[in-house]
Amino acid sequence: MTEPLAVLLQEIMDIESVSGNEARLADLVEARLRSSAHLSVERDGDCVVARTTLGLAERVVIAGHLDTVPLLDNLPSRYVVDPAGDRVWGRGACDMKGGVAVMLALAAELVAPNRDITWIFYDHEEVAATLNGLGRLSRNRPDLVEADFAVLMEPTGAHIEGGCQGTIRVELDAAGVAAHSARAWMGHNAIHDLTPALITLAGYEPEEIDVDGLLYREGLNAVAVSGGVASNMIPPSATLTVNYRYAPDKSPDEALARVRAWFAGYELRVTDVSPAARPGLHLPAARAFVDAIGEPAHPKYGWTDVARFSSLGVPAVNYGPGDPAYAHRADEFCPVADLTRCADGLRRWLGN
Repeated sequence: MTEPLAVLLQEIMDIESVSGNEARLADLVEARLRSSAHLSVERDGDCVVARTTLGLAERVVIAGHLDTVPLLDNLPSRYVVDPAGDRVWGRGACDMKGGVAVMLALAAELVAPNRDITWIFYDHEEVAATLNGLGRLSRNRPDLVEADFAVLMEPTGAHIEGGCQGTIRVELDAAGVAAHSARAWMGHNAIHDLTPALITLAGYEPEEIDVDGLLYREGLNAVAVSGGVASNMIPPSATLTVNYRYAPDKSPDEALARVRAWFAGYELRVTDVSPAARPGLHLPAARAFVDAIGEPAHPKYGWTDVARFSSLGVPAVNYGPGDPAYAHRADEFCPVADLTRCADGLRRWLGN
């Protein structure tokens, strides 16, 4: 096997870096970056940042996370030869060490890019947002995330996915009165009180909303129901968990107002609010990226750290190797062709 990017990917993958255990991989990345004289390298915890400082008119960020979800007996990595296309198999191949391999290779290769580049390799993406290394870096060193445009190398099948949806999770509580089920009239069934909310959810028609030329499909769904004490007892309480995925035409407050209107009359407990991100494809820096890649952008269904860049006023897109449908799976893999395609696309955009 002689594919250089695949060799590098396997080297990165075989350094286990489940969230909280990124230090050894961060050490390798830092050492590789410091060997390139054209890069200025800094470190914040297990987040490593390398920058060109050529004084060019435009600066872009290329970012990717070093951590993975826990193993499922899927390390060490394997190179799989297949007539349909060779692939690298194992934990992190898709999400997102394939992107990290491309970044690390190009950071060394692009000595004289046509834009100044900031390469960010960060930790703790797969866990609670409060631990996120990109978020921590933006608080500790906001100067290191300043840019005209950003590319997050999340797996997209080597296609451009602009911006991202926002997400809100709420819990709807219903209160009842416990009683023996043989004498139900003496109590009040909290689960039955969730019926209007479930009818609202069943009747919801997903909206398709155009943002910067991309069509985002929203979603409103029940994702959990809990309640009940015993099979012969009227439940005194019940909780319905609802997830709203909203298009980037709305702020979190606007999206939350819609949720409250849909479920008026219920006591809502908000458990998660994450902002959406506009792709900003009308901006010159974004247009130049799309033109260099040579294909139209698609909307991003789901939330990614492009929202962190958007909140800082930096338009961002997702573009990385690997099919996101295989992220976190035991049979996770990355096609070798995706590695090559992403590297070539970034070369066209950033090279002279």
